[in-house]
Amino acid sequence: IPAVTSPCKILKCNSEFWAATSGSHHLGAEEAPEFCTALRAYAHCTRRTARTCRGDLAYHSAVHGIDDLMVQHNCSKDGPTSQPRLRTLPPGDSQERSDSPEICHYEKSFHKHSAAPNYTHCGLFGDPHLRTFTDTFQTCKVQGAWPLIDNNYLNVQVTNTPVLPGSSATATSKLTIIFKSFQECVDQKVYQAEMDELPAAFVDGSKNGGDKHGANSLKITEKVSGQHIEIQAKYIGTTIVVRQVGRYLTFAVRMPEEVVNAVEDRDSQGLYLCLRGCPVNQQIDFQTIRSAQATEGRARRKGPSLPAPPEAFTYETATAKCREKLPVEDLYFQSCVFDLLTTGDVNFMLAAYYAFEDVKMLHSNKDKLHLYERTRVLTPGNTAPMETHPTLWVALLCLCWLCLL
Repeated sequence: IPAVTSPCKILKCNSEFWAATSGSHHLGAEEAPEFCTALRAYAHCTRRTARTCRGDLAYHSAVHGIDDLMVQHNCSKDGPTSQPRLRTLPPGDSQERSDSPEICHYEKSFHKHSAAPNYTHCGLFGDPHLRTFTDTFQTCKVQGAWPLIDNNYLNVQVTNTPVLPGSSATATSKLTIIFKSFQECVDQKVYQAEMDELPAAFVDGSKNGGDKHGANSLKITEKVSGQHIEIQAKYIGTTIVVRQVGRYLTFAVRMPEEVVNAVEDRDSQGLYLCLRGCPVNQQIDFQTIRSAQATEGRARRKGPSLPAPPEAFTYETATAKCREKLPVEDLYFQSCVFDLLTTGDVNFMLAAYYAFEDVKMLHSNKDKLHLYERTRVLTPGNTAPMETHPTLWVALLCLCWLCLL
């Protein structure tokens, strides 16, 4: 089945430029002509894909970045565009700034505060399954582009596409993260990944926050080539993990509550999945579907039915497969079973496994790593259900009974 991919090839242009100019030494004056050659090749690549990149944020950011680098290095727009053999970093990435201002290190600045920061976690993986900053767990449709995070410091947007034609099962095929310019710490930086493209650099080819004094308070580290990157944004105390598992992407973040809630007008902010959850009409009750699938599996054993295709999972084989990586039958385990039944793709088991590994690394409360089924009630408006502990219901019923007396 052909995958749904964007015709915009800006990530290819970015990676080619990065491959041509990456290295560990600083750019010398004698190397400027070859760097200019790489820039012209980069510009030529962006022009070739311009028609299919209209409206693509990463494309427009790259174009502006090329113009800025051309001016910085006195490069002529006319000249050779063959890829040079030179491997050197763009300006700003080759220097470690150990004297970054204190304002560019969120945790170090907390001696001025009365309490240490409280960290929260949000994750998105699989079909897709969402764990919000308030530890609400949902399975959603959310096909197309949706905002995950939207605050004063950064924006995160995901694009989800159908896994199979005609199926409501979707998975994340594209991710865009915008780090906004912040005081003397970082310039605005854009990171973009999509299926089969997990760069280890921002769209302008850099790996840190730019030319400002605290640029290294924002850094990208490649953990596993093409599969796992980590972004540290120390100036806002934030860690982001992006993975490609199979063909699709997973996202996980650790962020202080203060940053989570840093918005100009929270009431009119609109949807923001990591904070508010998926809209009710976009949620899937996978636990009900899971029960129906288990019942269907038992009925199949009692009577004749058409044989399943070789790549399909039954409820029993899906649970057995998920137990290999997720021995605790929590919501991550149940998500794994659901995804194997709906997609037949074993990579979704790995997505659930790595999502839980990221929770173990990023969640500040180790008692809340596992989530289980809870009673849910709907809140007013187009927001996600909030979870209520059963003992609260008992207390409310007792209170109502006393009122009747």
